[in-house]
Amino acid sequence: MERIASFKMNHINLMPGLYVSRRDKSMGCTITTFDLRITAPNREPVMDMPALHTIEHMAATFLRNSERKDDVVYFGPMGCRTGCYLLMFGDLNPQDILRLIIDMCNFIIEYDGDIPGAAPEQCGNYSEQNLNMAKFYIKKYRDALVNHPCFVYPD
Repeated sequence: MERIASFKMNHINLMPGLYVSRRDKSMGCTITTFDLRITAPNREPVMDMPALHTIEHMAATFLRNSERKDDVVYFGPMGCRTGCYLLMFGDLNPQDILRLIIDMCNFIIEYDGDIPGAAPEQCGNYSEQNLNMAKFYIKKYRDALVNHPCFVYPD
């Protein structure tokens, strides 16, 4: 069986950053999958589930209300808990959405209120949330994007 694209990339040298994971084309439509790598795999602790769940709720809410909302296909966590995937319509590069991702980070960092979708009728695990830890991870991620931007997967 062929190894999938995300398993072909060297995770040992991977740093927090914004990467193109893949581009899928079908019937004249391109979907770009972005890898929002929030922590350094195999070197930093993975994100705890309540924080990652909150990042998912907050980021999806922001993105689906942003000026690029019609381009957003999906936002969700990676199983390894080191980042998230963002799927968008279009043949895009990280620089095309960098401002959007920084704005998303600022939204999460500055947010004060009830977590969107954190109610039993809106989420299957609504009580597992941690806004303070989500802010911690996202601030660290935003600072990495601003101070040491990584856009190309390491060899």
